[in-house]
Amino acid sequence: MSSSSRSAIEKERPPAQARLAAILERLHDGGAVTVTELARMFGVSDMTVRRDLAELERDGLLERVHGGAVPPSRGPLSLLDDVEPNFEARSRNNQDAKKRIADLAATFVARYRTIAMDVGSTTFLTAQLLRDLPHIRVFTNSLRIVEELSSTNLEVYVPGGRVRPDERSVMGPIAVEQFSKLYFDVALIGLSGLTAEGMFDYSIEDTQMKQVYLQRSAHRVLLCDSSKFRRMSLVRIGGFQEIDTLITDALPPSDIASALAAARVDVRIATAP
Repeated sequence: MSSSSRSAIEKERPPAQARLAAILERLHDGGAVTVTELARMFGVSDMTVRRDLAELERDGLLERVHGGAVPPSRGPLSLLDDVEPNFEARSRNNQDAKKRIADLAATFVARYRTIAMDVGSTTFLTAQLLRDLPHIRVFTNSLRIVEELSSTNLEVYVPGGRVRPDERSVMGPIAVEQFSKLYFDVALIGLSGLTAEGMFDYSIEDTQMKQVYLQRSAHRVLLCDSSKFRRMSLVRIGGFQEIDTLITDALPPSDIASALAAARVDVRIATAP
């Protein structure tokens, strides 16, 4: 590469202070950042990003974890999300991580016969990967998942009840009562946030169905990308003693990791290929 080309690239790269400010902004917006994501965004090496994260950690502005960083544990315990983004917006957020989580989740549940699937962008991605497994039966209150699997040979069951149009989920006392009479081999649960205090979601009605899946399943699997670490919203779904496995894309921050370990949750990391 010529010296003029190198100079042009260097001019396009943000200076160190601008990078640090941008890292903190993305951390606030997403709840977590990854080294790979930041290196690609800034056009710098992974080593440069790690030095930036180390500097911010020394200042107490974040906590480094494997592959990235999360907000500091001695700062605010969590960010409160009081407005639920629409499904399309949630699907775009941390998309690569969600795809990796879905790949691992699909492999994990392929050995089971009866699968309960919660609403959510990551569970929907997982459903797309189950289309060719004719031996499974899927029980879900997500109309998106029903539509995705309706053209396959899978047995797909949906409860009756009221439809929540924005989320395209079936909810309410009729849905809860119908699925409360069933037993599932495994359940895949989505959520909006994860703190050391447990699992959170935006909707009271959708949370009621999540709790049915947790109570009526032999194995409970939580799907949570790292952008949801140390975030909470309106409703607490439950504590970590109610799940068996967490599938995520990065090691959780220390306070969440300790709570998961205390509850003996099996944490599985969906790494990049």
